[in-house]
Amino acid sequence: MEGMAYTILVADDDAAIRTMLEVILSADGHTITAVADGRAALEYLQTHTPDALLLDVDMPMMDGFEICSRVKRVKRLRGTPVLLMTALDDDHTRDQAKLVGADDLVYKPLSGKNLRGRLSHLIEARRPRETGTP
Repeated sequence: MEGMAYTILVADDDAAIRTMLEVILSADGHTITAVADGRAALEYLQTHTPDALLLDVDMPMMDGFEICSRVKRVKRLRGTPVLLMTALDDDHTRDQAKLVGADDLVYKPLSGKNLRGRLSHLIEARRPRETGTP
């Protein structure tokens, strides 16, 4: 399904990674809002309902797990796919991601192509299917 443009919230305390993600994802025509910490992410979510959230697990003040668990408790946001990013490929991280209801977990360093594919897949899976379209 080409040409669908999404609104994606990116939260990562590393400015270089935020910029990289904006470049990767806006290349597909998506609208990216990038914030540096969990508090800013929650502030944005009070008034916006993006198509997907891309959250770094390891952030100051509030980590990706905490944001995810809060998002999943809000009825309006519950259906929004949450993709957690982490440098830690271990059981604890995977268990924690499941516990907070994350939809997917991607590992740093990120592959742009892999990330784009997984995000699109998550969003498409959540969209109500249009009937009568090929």
